[in-house]
Amino acid sequence: MEALRVLRELERDREHGWVPASSLASAEQRAVDAAAGRGLVELADREMRAELSVYEGRPILWAARLSAHGHDVLTYIDASPAPAHQQQGAEGERLVELYRQEMEALRLYVHIGERMRVPPAEGLAQRVRAARQLGNRWSLWLTEEQVESVAYVFYLRSMGGSVAEANRFVREYGVAFLTDE
Repeated sequence: MEALRVLRELERDREHGWVPASSLASAEQRAVDAAAGRGLVELADREMRAELSVYEGRPILWAARLSAHGHDVLTYIDASPAPAHQQQGAEGERLVELYRQEMEALRLYVHIGERMRVPPAEGLAQRVRAARQLGNRWSLWLTEEQVESVAYVFYLRSMGGSVAEANRFVREYGVAFLTDE
């Protein structure tokens, strides 16, 4: 993204908006070329390079500018809040990130935990209360036993008809609740 930011700044100084290779360091030019492959940058075609050569009074063999998508990506990223520093969990804990509806299901389970025959793992209620929302996900550092409790919550939801959470949890964390049969 830094090369795109450099390109954006250099574009502002150019009347025509095209940035020639001579304005970029070689590493920046390589990064810009890579961004062009993702549709974030437009590279000048032969016709445009000829026009730029006349305008600049010297041969322009390579020039680039942000595409509309590249501009929007930078605008969006710059407007987004910086991600909060994620602390490291204690040994034996791992980071679990849950979407809003998944967190709501976990909160319900913790809330009714005393009435459940399979109660939440020890300390899970405190972890749920201490969870931090980062963007559209809630972050919790959990022990393996607590992760298994979360898998149990999604098993309960799947029995009620919503399997999406359980499927995502298995994909992301490799943990599923299986009944003892």
